[in-house]
Amino acid sequence: MNRISGNIVDVLNSSVYSGTIGIRDGRIAEIVKDDKRYDTYIIPGLIDSHIHIESSMLVPSEFARLAVVHGTVACLSDPHEIANVLGIDGINFMVENGKTVPFKFYFGIPSCVPATDFETSGARLDSGKIEELMKREDFKFLGEMMNIQGVLSGEPTVMARIELAKKYGKRIDGHALGLTGEDLRKYTGTGITTDHETLDYEAGLEKLRSGMKLQIREGSAAKNFDALIGLVKDYPDDCMFCSDDKYPEDLLNGHINDLVRRAMDLGIDRMSVLRCACLNPVKHYGLDVGLLQAGDHADFVVIDNFREFNILKTYINGEIVAENGRALMPETAVDIVNNFSAREKGPSDFEVKVEGDRINVIVAVDGQIITGKTVETPKISNGLVVPDINRDILKLVVVNRYQDAPPAVGFVKNFGLEKGAIASSISHDSHNIVAVGVSDDDIHAAVNLIIENRGGLAVAYNGDRQFLPLPIAGLMSDENGCRVAGRSSEMDRLARELGSKLRAPFTTLSFMSLLVVPELKLSDKGLFDVEKFELINLFENRIILNPGG
Repeated sequence: MNRISGNIVDVLNSSVYSGTIGIRDGRIAEIVKDDKRYDTYIIPGLIDSHIHIESSMLVPSEFARLAVVHGTVACLSDPHEIANVLGIDGINFMVENGKTVPFKFYFGIPSCVPATDFETSGARLDSGKIEELMKREDFKFLGEMMNIQGVLSGEPTVMARIELAKKYGKRIDGHALGLTGEDLRKYTGTGITTDHETLDYEAGLEKLRSGMKLQIREGSAAKNFDALIGLVKDYPDDCMFCSDDKYPEDLLNGHINDLVRRAMDLGIDRMSVLRCACLNPVKHYGLDVGLLQAGDHADFVVIDNFREFNILKTYINGEIVAENGRALMPETAVDIVNNFSAREKGPSDFEVKVEGDRINVIVAVDGQIITGKTVETPKISNGLVVPDINRDILKLVVVNRYQDAPPAVGFVKNFGLEKGAIASSISHDSHNIVAVGVSDDDIHAAVNLIIENRGGLAVAYNGDRQFLPLPIAGLMSDENGCRVAGRSSEMDRLARELGSKLRAPFTTLSFMSLLVVPELKLSDKGLFDVEKFELINLFENRIILNPGG
């Protein structure tokens, strides 16, 4: 029997006592209390209650190697990013790769692939395929129900998926951005239990009072911790922490441990904070993750103190997987899977002929996945609408990567590029190619770099090209996590050198095509007004009624 001693933090019973834990066959065989003084604390392992692993640009096994260093032992992951590219084959890739390491991955069943019919995805998950996954015990929940309108209107295909989750006893994750009043009651009344898309305190309070569990999000793209953390004081049993999307350079520096530390720095009761980070996800989803009780799996973290909250060791199933900032799990070989059929484009493919004197323009918001919209007078040159650097109105394009088709072209404010272009095959949720730039020459160079390599991040300016390959579904690297983090950070730095003032230019770019988050977005089929839930023309007052464009 292996033994470890320290101040044991029993979050389940809100107590702290000194003692020794005995571990046998990956479980806690016994806990012996004593009256000794110890310099360290043993707490249950930390859990990310909602994340898309693909957003880290790392495969699950490599994500785990970075996460365990920060005390994370488990996560609930909705693999709808890779499902939009490769369907069930992509989901199975994530599951099988996750099994190569002792980290506890709990995958959900994507509910909306594709999220809408106004974009082109690489796969579709119908109710039959969803039921096929529901029958498997290794899937714990139905992934976030992004089709809000489908839920509110009782759309048969949407409701069928919700009923399947109930039939098989799976939790149902929500995506309740902006829902209040009767709409919120109708949404939660279907059995949807969580929300991670809450932006302010009052909205969070209403959702908690409606019976939802609130997942307080602090990721690379959307940061809502400061606005919501105060709710933990009155609702410690109904809040959880999550990342949603976590870029590799951010994961390298911290994970759920940062949220725990920040919450405690604000004076929130430590047991309430740890309930959010350790206990509540286990209870809500029925996870097989230990909580420092006799008979539990030996999943726990050793820290020095609660003020600094330094992670000294991380254990999963009794095995030490990280110590003093170093992962002890080996790297694993990764198979390459992908779906890429786009052909190279020329500069003329991105030209926009003048068809009116006012254009609809997307407004990017730094640090958020939402966008605004405005109507502007376009800059015109030789009968073409062109970017206007002085007013920071740049050209935004989305290129269908699953079939050869003309690009969709729009315009966006607040990216701040003064030269060049950036492009990415991470483009939520269907992951077509998205690019923004100040000239058609640089845009086509960046887009073609991604097409040539079947996925990645690209920067192009005046013949100079920089690239981060993402060969796995155009979403993830097959490289070491630390190297990917360094290169990803470098790509953002290069984008800022082109003039962008955004904190994370590539992260912001990846959400310009997310059609289920307000207000104006661009898909491969054209501009999309999220509130009206319809495609609109670039030029004001012309509406496209046919989703096929």
